[in-house]
Amino acid sequence: MARTKVFDPAAALDAAVKVFWEQGYEATSTDDLLRAMGIGRQSMYDTFGDKKQLYLAALAHYTDTGGAELRRRLAAGASPLAALEAFLRQVAGADAALRARGCLSVNAVAEFGQADADVRALIERSQRVTETIFADALARARRAGELAAGVDPATAAHFIHTAIRGMRISAKAGAGAAQLGATVDFVMAALKAHGTPVAEV
Repeated sequence: MARTKVFDPAAALDAAVKVFWEQGYEATSTDDLLRAMGIGRQSMYDTFGDKKQLYLAALAHYTDTGGAELRRRLAAGASPLAALEAFLRQVAGADAALRARGCLSVNAVAEFGQADADVRALIERSQRVTETIFADALARARRAGELAAGVDPATAAHFIHTAIRGMRISAKAGAGAAQLGATVDFVMAALKAHGTPVAEV
């Protein structure tokens, strides 16, 4: 009979996400993970596999959770562009420690590039999901008369996603909230129909 696990795999995975997010893949040792997760080596191998498999599980969990939260946030409220702007302002206005940590998926792109097929597949899936969420919100904004004439939701969604990635990297390089907020100003000005109010900063 298989032994009953005496730990919560979901909580252990959350702990692994935090370690990889703080340290990156290469700088994280198996011992770092075991200490953070509060489990033994064999329990990790039995449940998650080796360090690489755990990293992929952590990255998938991070991107899936983030995508679900983004969809929920952009669907809330009467104004799709206001919801989008609030999200971007939160990215720009995060505290210094969170800005320095960056985004786990953007960090994965910076660390692995195109070198690892498994990581690349997860990042590409996350990009498709994220840009679809943005495009859906922008399509609703167009129907509501909020979107500038001639703006294609799919193209604008890619632009927004690229801008966010740039903001994340700039934040890790030391850019402050004011600099990042100026990027948000530019993005929103490009999206909003003439006469649509611009939120106070």
